[in-house]
Amino acid sequence: MQFYRLLIIAALGFVAANTAPAADQTSKKPVTNEYQGIKIQDDYQWLENDADPAVKNWSDAQNQKTRGYIDKLPNRPLIEKQLTEWYAKTSPSYSGLVSRPGILFAMKFQPPKQQPMLVTLASADDLKSEKVVIDPNAMDAKGTTAIDWFVPSSDGKYIAVSISKGGSEDGTLHIYETATGKALPDSIEHVQYPTAGGSAAWNADGTGIYYTRFPRKGEKPDADLNFYQQIYFHKVGTPDTQDTYSIGKEFPRIAEIKLESSRDGKLILATVANGDGGDFAHYLLGRDGTWKQLTKFEDQIKAARLGRDNALYLLSRADAPRGKILRMSADDPTLANATTIVPTGDAVIQSMEPTGNALYVQDLLGGPSQIRRFNLDGSNPEVIAIPKISAVSEMESLEDNSLLFRDVSFTEPAAWFHIVDPTKPSTKTALVNTTPVSFADIEVTREFATSKDGTKIPLNIVSKKGTKQDGSNPALLYGYGGYGISMQPNFDFTRRIWFDHGGVYVVANIRGGGELGEEWHKAGNLTKKQNVFDDFAAAAKYLIEQKWTRPEKLALVGGSNGGLLMGALITQHPELMRAVVSFVGIYDMLRVELAPNGAFNVTEFGTVKDPEQFKALYAYSPYHHVVDGTKYPSILFMTGANDGRVAPYHSRKMVARLDEANKSTNPILLRTSTSAGHGIGTALSERIKQLADEYSFLFAQLGITKS
Repeated sequence: MQFYRLLIIAALGFVAANTAPAADQTSKKPVTNEYQGIKIQDDYQWLENDADPAVKNWSDAQNQKTRGYIDKLPNRPLIEKQLTEWYAKTSPSYSGLVSRPGILFAMKFQPPKQQPMLVTLASADDLKSEKVVIDPNAMDAKGTTAIDWFVPSSDGKYIAVSISKGGSEDGTLHIYETATGKALPDSIEHVQYPTAGGSAAWNADGTGIYYTRFPRKGEKPDADLNFYQQIYFHKVGTPDTQDTYSIGKEFPRIAEIKLESSRDGKLILATVANGDGGDFAHYLLGRDGTWKQLTKFEDQIKAARLGRDNALYLLSRADAPRGKILRMSADDPTLANATTIVPTGDAVIQSMEPTGNALYVQDLLGGPSQIRRFNLDGSNPEVIAIPKISAVSEMESLEDNSLLFRDVSFTEPAAWFHIVDPTKPSTKTALVNTTPVSFADIEVTREFATSKDGTKIPLNIVSKKGTKQDGSNPALLYGYGGYGISMQPNFDFTRRIWFDHGGVYVVANIRGGGELGEEWHKAGNLTKKQNVFDDFAAAAKYLIEQKWTRPEKLALVGGSNGGLLMGALITQHPELMRAVVSFVGIYDMLRVELAPNGAFNVTEFGTVKDPEQFKALYAYSPYHHVVDGTKYPSILFMTGANDGRVAPYHSRKMVARLDEANKSTNPILLRTSTSAGHGIGTALSERIKQLADEYSFLFAQLGITKS
């Protein structure tokens, strides 16, 4: 789970329903909850009710307090102006490439437009052939309408597109003609939601589409309408009331389904995740029109792909924490008969892309990427040369069996490369990002911190060449540590602001991620989650010990599961840093599973219903470990009112509790965006404002003056 790609409730006394109280007068309304025989008082549980006018008044007052602080910072307008100018000068960015005969589909983001557009190209080297098919910016002048995902038919004639609004990720499926961009009358609501995502796959002749669907009102209790995802079939040109059920009634309540069709559309593969914990089952709709289960959750098959050679390729971590690849015939899709074609090794296998005559494998080497090419039987392995300390974020096979891959590093923006002859260097295509600023003076080093239990934690330290390790540098430490998601090299031109003022930027590859395989992930989830926080604290201490920075100059940044990481560091090590920016974070670990998406996280975090898991959750839950009389660092909490992944009340409750307990004079601020959710689909203008707030806050806390 990218990512990504990433909120809370507090209470406040009020005079009248329409009168916003002072932001520092949060009232207590004690509620006692019992878990595993332990009674725990929650003074701010009332802030969980989004519909309560008092909660809205409290949130509005917090926003006013935050704006009153940030808008007075002298650097704020200068930073927003600089960011706006840079974004206006950036080149288009292409992602999500999908190949069909004679045509490429891609998402194109072209600032200052607010949202990415769906375009087609004749090839990755023919920009003149580009044609805009769907432009959300034309649909919505405010920039709050976004494309969640798209799937072209096998011949490329039609495109199925999920579209949502306001950062909600609550998608409606539409079908468009590729040649004209004309929308067909077909419309299917609630095919996509933050809890389980969404997906679709076309049949062979493009007359119909299999898609994920959540229950309709009346089919399940209201509390279950964002659960129980199943697969239905829709015939183009008919109302969705005539759609037919295909499979899924036996799937778990927290199933997350990803669909893929074979190149000819005659096979449909369904990958079913058991929530967010990293276990998957796979099902195949064969040529006979029946579904067959290929793998079970306990089989440890982490990914599957349909080849063009009537075979399936499976990424297995059974007895191979760093991965091995199996090959299975589509005519006899039995796991027991699958053969190992790529054995396990030192590299962590992350993904695979079959072509008509080869299998390309993308590996992780502790964070950076590697690509290997094999014959379809696993023979003749070759390592493909790619830029050093870089990340391969996407691979797409073309009709001629060549490969496109997207590569990015900390110092070079993303570019699509083309591999035609694996014995020769890959060539850069015309789909290249350019940047309004140069990173020629920036370098990356890989160093290692030692965690509490002796584990070596990789650190990617990005700084200006010649930066002195004298403890004077402002440092920004970023981490995530969850779901097996790896923090790989990435490029962000806005970091130029940080580097221009002597800043050091550090990404820690802590446990809970997948940088070093499934063991690395499992060492940081469920009852072992404390390892994640220990790793990040070790990274902060290392930067201080090695004089990259000092506590007064150190800031921590993280979001979503990384927001939980921020909460843990705030409560466990408040002395380590001067400032924290935590966005769309989880902080009350005892109630997180009560929210719809929180239930999907149980397989990653655990549940209070299990005695040992409750013990672990309670031991680190940030909200429950705020201590009265503690001097806390400066903190900026950021959340979105439309967040369907992490309830905004997490941030509200954490702010209320910290306000009550804090004995330092450092500001504790809450910024709630009413036009955004978890971050996906956020308009560019709002993203710029968020960045300007973040940087100006950090500059003020770390004593940086914008020149």
